[in-house]
Amino acid sequence: MTTPLFSATSSSPRQILLLLRCLASTKKALVRISPEGLRFSTDEGSTLESYLVLSRNLFTTYTYNPAPPPSSQDDPPDPPTFEINLNALLETLNIFSLSDPSTYSNKRGGEDAFASHRLGRHAGINAFASRGTLGVTGLTTFSYDGPGSAFGIHMSESGVTTTSELTTYEAEVGGGEEIPFNREDLGLKTIMRASALLDAVTELSSLTPSSLCVSATPTSSRLGSSAANLSLSAAGSLGEARVDFSTTTSSETPVLETFQCQRRVSSHYRFSAVKSATRAMAAATKVSVRMDGEGVLSLQFLVEVDGGGEEGVAFVDFRVVPLVEGEIEDDGGGEGESDSD
Repeated sequence: MTTPLFSATSSSPRQILLLLRCLASTKKALVRISPEGLRFSTDEGSTLESYLVLSRNLFTTYTYNPAPPPSSQDDPPDPPTFEINLNALLETLNIFSLSDPSTYSNKRGGEDAFASHRLGRHAGINAFASRGTLGVTGLTTFSYDGPGSAFGIHMSESGVTTTSELTTYEAEVGGGEEIPFNREDLGLKTIMRASALLDAVTELSSLTPSSLCVSATPTSSRLGSSAANLSLSAAGSLGEARVDFSTTTSSETPVLETFQCQRRVSSHYRFSAVKSATRAMAAATKVSVRMDGEGVLSLQFLVEVDGGGEEGVAFVDFRVVPLVEGEIEDDGGGEGESDSD
């Protein structure tokens, strides 16, 4: 029997499902297999991308058997990369999660995710609550034999087995290239509670805006102690609104845990692009919000998981390219283009 290039077993498929559902929804996802884990990424043209790594520590067993180079003088082969139908993958893993209410809200439409959040955001609901009881009675094995082969998923629970083979597609040329983000030139860097960001995006979504303006102001240049350090604003047919966050607070658990901003910055983004990260906002406990000198927005979500290394966390990343002057509708939803004092 031929040894597969990759195989891994998980005792908690629902946890993997919830992480994969944090990605921006697209028809296909790019998969890269490496000794460290499985990397899944999605993108919308060159304006939005999301990705996560399912660390090998999330699996009970993890085996990666790359083909040896033709000779000792050759470099090791690149990690296998292929595309897969993301919806088919989620539906397959969803076999063990039919009781998950968010599964049905996703099928009914994206707006239901906001309605569900409004009902549960103050109830302390955790996406991974009762993790010890989710899928522990079943085992899911993933396998991949090599280029051109299917991505196999074998699930067993209570004596019932299900085997699926998902078609893989050759990755497009240039696939997997990340949106450039300059970590050495940051106009904004803050860590905040993910639930607070979700609250803000949820409230602004009721205006059905086309764009979202993200603005940040250094503490030293604020006009008065009540001025905001971070603002999210939008406008639509129903009006306009702004949500402000400040480092000045009497709370023992401030929304902005850290805040770094050397100059005033402001950029517009497609609202639908930021909204595509709402599942990650709901699953995460914290989010790192960064904006580089070109206005590219980076959202890195910290999701608590079982396994996931010593820290017990997984990260879901989003990058969003700002709108240029001709793409911003004059709807009063922001404070102007990227600028600095």
